[in-house]
Amino acid sequence: MNVLKVPGRTIALFVLPCLLVYVGLVFVPILVSFYSSLLDWNGIGTSKFIGFDNYVQMFTADPVFWPAVKRTLMFAVFSMVEIPVALFVAILLNRYIRKPNFLVSSYFLPVILSVVIIGQLWKTIYNPASLGGMLNQILIAAGLESWSKAWLTDPSVAMYALYIVALWQYLGYHVLIQFTGIQNIPSEVYEAAKIDGAEGFTADWYITMPLVVPIFKISIVLAFIGSLQAFDMIMVMTGGGPAHATDVISTHMYNMSFLSMKYGYGSALATFLVLLCLVATVIINIFFKKLEAKVS
Repeated sequence: MNVLKVPGRTIALFVLPCLLVYVGLVFVPILVSFYSSLLDWNGIGTSKFIGFDNYVQMFTADPVFWPAVKRTLMFAVFSMVEIPVALFVAILLNRYIRKPNFLVSSYFLPVILSVVIIGQLWKTIYNPASLGGMLNQILIAAGLESWSKAWLTDPSVAMYALYIVALWQYLGYHVLIQFTGIQNIPSEVYEAAKIDGAEGFTADWYITMPLVVPIFKISIVLAFIGSLQAFDMIMVMTGGGPAHATDVISTHMYNMSFLSMKYGYGSALATFLVLLCLVATVIINIFFKKLEAKVS
């Protein structure tokens, strides 16, 4: 059988347009943002080159920065809590539901809803009982009035309230990813395991989980990196308040760039966020590379 060999130049010719678009849309803006971070600039008028002064200010003199970094990392860690839950739900759907596509689509529905709709919906749920807040009304009706709170205006609980919304919104997304991965496992593998006496959750432990590790990694990377860049839901629901209690790096960057008109400083925050995402991706890939080597 003759195999057609495509010259490298031909491959490069077809890849080049996509590569140029990718570089223009991804790498060029990153480089421009990094250059802007070296300037004292309001985004409109004359700029002044100040070197790494913005970074020095960011790490040493910005009272909002480090708390925002902490909340960003916590947001990312909390986002990964739903991945094992999504895997468990996907296993249950695959094992006990004959036609699970409808349920999977139902779980996925919050993902396709507008963030503005989700934000307004949950703001209504979190409202005080006097304003019709469903959560507080349920707590009062259950005799747990002491548990009712001003969920989005209390600095001690506002960020946790946002975590719950994020988990609810993206659970279906990760259920779909994990379910697809489980569906792609050949049924013959389970049949062979059943002959050896492994079925049910035993088969899932020794067969399903090791085989879906690559898919699990995809969910972890998407959840962690996506949460590091969390912006729209927070802006809709709290705007970073109260008193910066829900500010993360991206909202702080927006506030500094477009409200305080410190575009150079906002670019420094954006560059830091890009580097944080890059480092997180490398660490996660290294961890899963070792994990895949152990289970293979």
